[in-house]
Amino acid sequence: METTQTAKQSFIRKLVGDKAFYKMVLAIAVPIMIQNGITNFVSLLDNIMIGQIGTEQMSGVAIVNQLLFVYNLCLFGGVSGAGIFTAQYFGQKNEEGIRQTVRFKIWMVAVITLLTVILLLAAGDSLITTYLQGEGTPESAAATLTYGRQYLWIMLLGLPPFMMVQVYSSTLRECGQTILPMKAGVVAVFVNLILNYILIYGKFGAPALGVQGAAIATIISRYVEAAIVLIHTHRHKAENPFAEGLYSTLKVPGFLVQKILIKGTPLLLNETLWAAGMAMLTQCYSMRGLNVIAALNISNTINNVFNIVFIALGDSVAIIVGQLLGAGKMKEARDTDNKMIAFSVFCCTCVALVMLILARFFPLLYKTNDEARTLATYFIMVAAVFMPQNAFLHASYFTLRSGGKTIITFLFDSVFIWCVSVVIAFTLSRYTTLPVVAVFTFVQLGDLIKCVIGFVLVKKGVWLQNIVE
Repeated sequence: METTQTAKQSFIRKLVGDKAFYKMVLAIAVPIMIQNGITNFVSLLDNIMIGQIGTEQMSGVAIVNQLLFVYNLCLFGGVSGAGIFTAQYFGQKNEEGIRQTVRFKIWMVAVITLLTVILLLAAGDSLITTYLQGEGTPESAAATLTYGRQYLWIMLLGLPPFMMVQVYSSTLRECGQTILPMKAGVVAVFVNLILNYILIYGKFGAPALGVQGAAIATIISRYVEAAIVLIHTHRHKAENPFAEGLYSTLKVPGFLVQKILIKGTPLLLNETLWAAGMAMLTQCYSMRGLNVIAALNISNTINNVFNIVFIALGDSVAIIVGQLLGAGKMKEARDTDNKMIAFSVFCCTCVALVMLILARFFPLLYKTNDEARTLATYFIMVAAVFMPQNAFLHASYFTLRSGGKTIITFLFDSVFIWCVSVVIAFTLSRYTTLPVVAVFTFVQLGDLIKCVIGFVLVKKGVWLQNIVE
């Protein structure tokens, strides 16, 4: 009996931290949650505003945002490879090393943005059309394409400030500075919200621009956010020593470029292929009709609001565990990681219960048809059920990444989505008559295989290494 009790206490100590531990985790996670939460909440309101215009407008914007999501994650992958080094250099208090990683990030995002603009200008219409192959009238498909095109062309003007915010915000977070990106994000989303109201509906004497108004509001808010982050960072160099002399040169030492590319290329490919995989999943679901696009847009909007919990906690894993690894504290890194994964799963279980309650009511906020609302309700419910699973997967991914195991994360994430998730969705959407909600559920169930792989890799400790010595 005593042995059982001791084992139980040991298990609890392994997964549950003390007050100081949670204070440390929440000090990093909460500002990220607030920034992402406000951003996603305003995106939700933005989405509802567009949803009040009509189903075709909402679907056109949703398709373009799915394409831009691939770009967003390309940027994330591009800065993340260097970010592993930034976090560990910060753990070493090596300011010049941090500056060099920032310069690398600037080059990386500039190349990604240029290639994205060229691709979307040349093939934007074709990419949007791939989502319009399901059931629906030709008139509805043509209208959706027109609205999507209008939205896309304006949104391209907002990519330069967005890319610079990713460089600076990621660096600030990796150096433990989470407040400034949060404040800038809060200001930007309120600017976006106010301008959305004015420009979408034509308030205060402004013309009613619909989806074009939504795009204009978004790009203005991005320039505001970039101005706040960049100006504040360079005006407060005592808090941000890496900003001192940052642009004295844009050269990056060859040995560091090589190291970042070795560690970072799998991350870039991973984020790009993963985002492309998600876009492909949406295309597979869209084979069941245009209402599916509208329903997925509604469910994804509320999912994004609730997903901030495991996303912020995953980012915290990368930052806290990465700093411990850089300082050579391997035992503490493992203990901290176990507790953070357990905390993330627990929090997301609680959040999922709230999401289940709201699933029936949230789609009623949209001016769309009953079929789209019903499908959206079921999508939200399925996503809620699998949220704890996604929390574990997200934390496991960032654990492996914090130790520079980028080849493993590439296999774990993007190779899995293409070889398992997309295969399931493609096969079931084209060769069966299963309803789209069933297809969606089977894709989520496929991630159980990934959970087992993640558990084994994290437990074995393959990620416990210092890569900046």
